Amino acid sequence: MTQLLLYLSTFSLAILTAPAQPVRAQDAYEIRARIRPFDKGHLYLAHHFGKKQYLVDSALIGPDGVAVFKGKDRLLGGVYMIAFPEKNGWIECLVDRQQRFAVEADTSDLMGSMRFTGSPDNDVFAGYQRESFRLGTEMAALQRRLATETPEAAARTRETMQATGAAMTAYRDSIMQQYPDNLLTAIFHVLKEPVIPPADKHPGGRYDSLYAYRYYRDHYWDGVSLTDERLVRTPVFQGKFDRYFDEVLPQHPDSLSRAAGQVLDASKSSPEMFKFLLSSLTDKYVNPQFMGMDAVFVYLFERYYIPGMADSWMNEKYRKFVFDRGYSLISNVIGNKGADFEFLDTAGRKGRLYGITAPYTVICFWDPTCGHCQEEVPRLDSMFQAKWRKQGIALFGMMTDGGKDNWLKYIRKNGLKGWQHGYQTDEMKDTLYKAGLPNFRQLYDVYQTPILYLMDKDKRIIAKKLNYKQIDELLDHRKANPAKPTPK
Repeated sequence: MTQLLLYLSTFSLAILTAPAQPVRAQDAYEIRARIRPFDKGHLYLAHHFGKKQYLVDSALIGPDGVAVFKGKDRLLGGVYMIAFPEKNGWIECLVDRQQRFAVEADTSDLMGSMRFTGSPDNDVFAGYQRESFRLGTEMAALQRRLATETPEAAARTRETMQATGAAMTAYRDSIMQQYPDNLLTAIFHVLKEPVIPPADKHPGGRYDSLYAYRYYRDHYWDGVSLTDERLVRTPVFQGKFDRYFDEVLPQHPDSLSRAAGQVLDASKSSPEMFKFLLSSLTDKYVNPQFMGMDAVFVYLFERYYIPGMADSWMNEKYRKFVFDRGYSLISNVIGNKGADFEFLDTAGRKGRLYGITAPYTVICFWDPTCGHCQEEVPRLDSMFQAKWRKQGIALFGMMTDGGKDNWLKYIRKNGLKGWQHGYQTDEMKDTLYKAGLPNFRQLYDVYQTPILYLMDKDKRIIAKKLNYKQIDELLDHRKANPAKPTPK
């Protein structure tokens, strides 16, 4: 479990632009920091933001060893860091209600020496850090001991470890009860895990793994306010967010999209939280690791970006990226029908994608002058000739670039027989452009080659951007596990 500890072995502060801050001169901040033995250079004030750290201020260390951070604008609430002159370590503090305070520490004993003046919130935080460090050190020693103990001794050590963990939990709970409005309490809610009811409380009075999972999922955000923008400037919120979408939820686009909508809608009244969640979800699904998950980005694009709900904070570069990707992916979501388009075959006759009739159609977008295509297309053809063609599967090769002469020469030289081949003339492309219509590259997100798509008889997209071996495995799986007809 993540803990706010001050292990300062190595640290590299990212110099990034801090988010815009509201102008409230009457709430100016002044933080006086003295960290021994530093007596020259600068100290740096930064805050967490997801997995990154943003630099917001720097202050020269004076002759008395004190550096003073101050400004006319109130700092946004969160966990801040005062980084050392070489940026090779830092101390943490809470910046929230009290923004005029002093802190002293000595690098020879950070935990024992840290003292705050004028910040009751940080008094609580410093006390927690000391206790967390103490119990964490005990736990680490017990863990090391386990490796050399007899089974009987190890059992006793595990009991001690359990008691140590319980002591940490009880200490956190006491802080939460005593200081309900402290930022530290909000952080503890992020760290808190749902407690699944005992087996006798499950339906039927017996342990039910499905009930346990659903309970854990449904109570995952209990106690966490998705309108508390302070949380995005802590080192713990990003981890909870990532775990929810990467591990807790079923990895299916519909489930992920539904959950994304729920957390985003819950955060709408907090612009900073909404921005953080939407940008984080966009980063996660705009170029996903697994096929089909880009449908989540398309959902975000249609529901939040197109209506302008991110216009207030997007710069032009980010906006172009999002909208270019959105319109490139919106027409090729897995499960939807692919867009039809016109082409000319090797004899110059007009054809359309939807004119190809087969139980399955494999589309290969390729370029005869592309080195990777020159390696992969013959392998694809071998699979087609040896297996797919006999099964009635259609293979459609659509030229993306390279020129008609090179295209025809390659087809003849490599004997690509039985394929449906297609290309578009410059005139055909210009006609679409002048009419403001998307071309096949945009419709199928073709910005590298070769790219393969698999469609069913109705031209619904089954898979995309897999290699020919993966498509063959998928076809075998579908043959062995035919879809059941939908009840009428």
